[in-house]
Amino acid sequence: MDTIGPFDVMDVDCPSRLVLQRIGDKWTPLVMQALKAGPGRFTAIRSAVGGVTPKVLTQTLRTLERDGLVARTVYAQVPPRVDYALTGLGATLLEPLDAVRRWAEEHAGAILESRDAYDDRQEASRA
Repeated sequence: MDTIGPFDVMDVDCPSRLVLQRIGDKWTPLVMQALKAGPGRFTAIRSAVGGVTPKVLTQTLRTLERDGLVARTVYAQVPPRVDYALTGLGATLLEPLDAVRRWAEEHAGAILESRDAYDDRQEASRA
């Protein structure tokens, strides 16, 4: 198995598993795509992502900030303004996420067909 550097995602104790878990969660790739074009405010990110609750988006943004993938900038004005932007490290994640997005969009139809066929077989075997 190929590994890069001292980390091996197949090792149960490897911290790279946490990184893989982060980028593979439901909301991270969508938030990263929303910030791809440049900094955005919370409501713009929420609109772009669609379907995410404010609480979950807040948690996701905080985690991405903690991981160094997103920077949060607070502007001292009334009312306060907060922008989120990808960091340099976060920007390096765009290429692999774009590849996964393209794959998902290109193959969604085939996946849905496979699911339907599987469900039909399961239903037929129960009858």
